[in-house]
Amino acid sequence: MNKKFVMASGLGLAALALMAKDPIIMTVNGVDVPKSEFEYLYGKNSQQQLSQQPIDEYVEMFKLYKMKVEDAKAAGIDTTAAFLKEISQYRRDLASPYLADSVYMNKLLDEMYDRSLEEVEARHIMLFKGQSVAENAKKRERIDSIRGALLAGADFAELAKNLSEDRGSNANGGSMGYISVQQYPYSFELAAYNTPEGKISEVVESPVGYHILLGGKHRPASGKVQAAHILKMANDGNPETDLKAKATIDSIYNIVKANPAEFADIATRLSDDKGSARQGGMLPYFGRGEMVQPFDSLAFAMEDNTISEPFKTRFGWHIINKISKRPHPSKEQMKPHFMQRITSPQDERFELLRDNQTKRLAATHKAKVNDKALGSIREYISTNGLDSVFYLNYSGKDGNITLFTIDGNAVPVKDIIKAYPDFKQPDVAAALDLFNSHFDAFYNSKLVDAEIDRLEREEPDYRNLYHEYVDGSLLYEISVKKIWDKAAKDTEGLKQYFADHRENYRWSEPHAKGYLVQAANDSIADEIRKLAATAGSDSIVNKVRKAFSGKASIEKVLVEKGANAMVDNLLFNGPETKPAKKGMEKYFMIEPRVIHEPEEYTDVRGLVTSDYQNEFQNAWEEELKKKYPVKVNQKVLKSVKK
Repeated sequence: MNKKFVMASGLGLAALALMAKDPIIMTVNGVDVPKSEFEYLYGKNSQQQLSQQPIDEYVEMFKLYKMKVEDAKAAGIDTTAAFLKEISQYRRDLASPYLADSVYMNKLLDEMYDRSLEEVEARHIMLFKGQSVAENAKKRERIDSIRGALLAGADFAELAKNLSEDRGSNANGGSMGYISVQQYPYSFELAAYNTPEGKISEVVESPVGYHILLGGKHRPASGKVQAAHILKMANDGNPETDLKAKATIDSIYNIVKANPAEFADIATRLSDDKGSARQGGMLPYFGRGEMVQPFDSLAFAMEDNTISEPFKTRFGWHIINKISKRPHPSKEQMKPHFMQRITSPQDERFELLRDNQTKRLAATHKAKVNDKALGSIREYISTNGLDSVFYLNYSGKDGNITLFTIDGNAVPVKDIIKAYPDFKQPDVAAALDLFNSHFDAFYNSKLVDAEIDRLEREEPDYRNLYHEYVDGSLLYEISVKKIWDKAAKDTEGLKQYFADHRENYRWSEPHAKGYLVQAANDSIADEIRKLAATAGSDSIVNKVRKAFSGKASIEKVLVEKGANAMVDNLLFNGPETKPAKKGMEKYFMIEPRVIHEPEEYTDVRGLVTSDYQNEFQNAWEEELKKKYPVKVNQKVLKSVKK
C-alpha cells in the first residue's frame, strides 16, 4: 500500500476520532464551532444569570456573537500589530500553569527549606567582576592563584584582609557572620552550606564576582528579629568625627535608658539613618547575616524589649531597641517569596528552571538539535566574533540550514538571526557567551510555542479560555468601531435622534440648570458675578477657575429637585445649608433656570447615546444575518439539551 496514503488515512482517522469526541455544533461563515466551546460558554452564561436562559434563546444570541467575531476578522482587526501582541502575551500567560514543572519547583523549594533550618558561618575572599571578558579572565586567574596559596597553607584571614574586594567583610578577615538562605546568590549560598567546616571551596562564580569560601560552623536557624536603632554616622576615618559621634550617642543613651518610651521620638529627630528615622528608628524584620557586624550578633543576643549600650560598626555608633523575635516560618509561609524569587530572570535558579523545562519539552516534542550546524556556528564565532559577515552568511546563503527540529518541523538558522539581529561583538569569548545565551533562550521559546500549540489542540480548558479571550477582544474592538464610537461621536445624529424621539425623555421632577458657584467670601462672590455679566456662557467656567483658583469653585449643573441641597435652597425653596466645599462661605448660581423637560440632547446625553447605539446595534445585527451564513447541527444541539 502507498505509504503516503497510509499516513493520510491515519491522519484522517485521528481527525474523525477527535470530531467524535468533540463534534461540530454549528458552522459560522465556514468556521466550525465545537460542541465543547458552546457548552463551556453556555454554562458560564448560565452561572451569571438569576435563572438559566433557555438554550434555544441562547443559540440565537451565540450565533450573533460569532457573526460579530467574523465581522471583526473581515475588518482586519485580528491582523493588527497591537491585537497580535496582546493575544500573544495572553496566550503565554494563560499557558504558564501548564508549563510549570511543579515537581521540579517543589524539589528546589524543599532543598531551600531544608537549608533554611540552619544558619552557616560564612567567610569568603571576593573579587568583583569587571567590565569585559578579558578583565574577568584576569580576575579568574588571580582568584585561582589565591586558592592555590590557600591550599598550600596560607592564612585565610590574612589574605582576605589584604586581597578581598568585599569591603563589608575584608576587615574582619573575610567573616560575614552567620547567614541564612535567600540572602545571597544561589551559587554562593550552595557553597556556603556545602563546604565542610575548615575546608576551602572551589572558586564560586556568582552574578557579581568570584569567591573562595572557608567552610564554617552550622547552627539551628535563629528566626528573624525586629528592632529599632539610632545611628550617629562616623565613617569618614576622621578621629574627631568619631569622638563627636561617640559623645552624642552616649548622651542619647543616657536619655533613652532613663525613659525608653522616648526612643522613637529621639530616633525620628536625631538618628542619621533617615530611612528608619521616619519610622521612629524601626527596621524591617531581618535574619542572620542581613545586618552589618556586630549589629547582627548583638540584635540576636539581646532580650526582647531591651536597649543596648552604644556600640560601633563601620557606619558609626548605634543604640538598638530590641522589639521582638519571630520564629522560623513554615515552608508554606516561605513559599510565596521563594516562588517569586526563582521565577525572576535575575535569580540563578531561573536558568535551572528553564533548562529543566527545555529538557522536558524537548522529550515531549521529539526535538533534536543539529549539532553539526551548531558546532559550525560556534566555531565561526570563536574565531571571528559576531560580525557583519556572520549575519550576512546566516541570514543569506547559509540561513536555510536546519538548526533544530521540533515535532518534525525544521527551524532554520535564519530564524535565530531574525530573533536577535545586529548583536555585534568583536571579543570572541564574549560573542560566544552571547550566542550561547541567545540559543538557549531561542530553543526554549520555540519549544514553549510548540507546547502551547499542543495545549490549544488537546486541552479543552485551555482552548476554551483562550478562544473566549480572543473572540471577546475581537468583539470589543468591532463593537467600538461599529457602535459605541460611531454613535457617541455623531453629534448631529444624536441631536436629530433626540428631536425625533423627544417624547421618550420625560422627567417626573423639575430640574435646575445653570452654573453653581461656591466662593470663599462675599467680595469674591461679587467679583465673580461681575465677571459673569460680561463673560459668555461658553467661557465662564474657565475664566472663573483661572481667576479665582483656590478661592472659588464653579461647575455646570443639571440636577433634579432634591438631589443637591444648595440648589434646592436657591431654586426650590429648600432650607439653608452650608457650601459643600471646605473653606467656602457663600454659594449662588449663574444663569439659574428651572426646566420641566430636557431642552437639548445633552440634558439626557447618556440615555440618548444608549438608545442611539441600540439603533446602530439593531441595524448591524440585521446586516450580519444577511452577510454571514450559519448552519446549526441540530443533532449535536439536541445532545446538549439532554
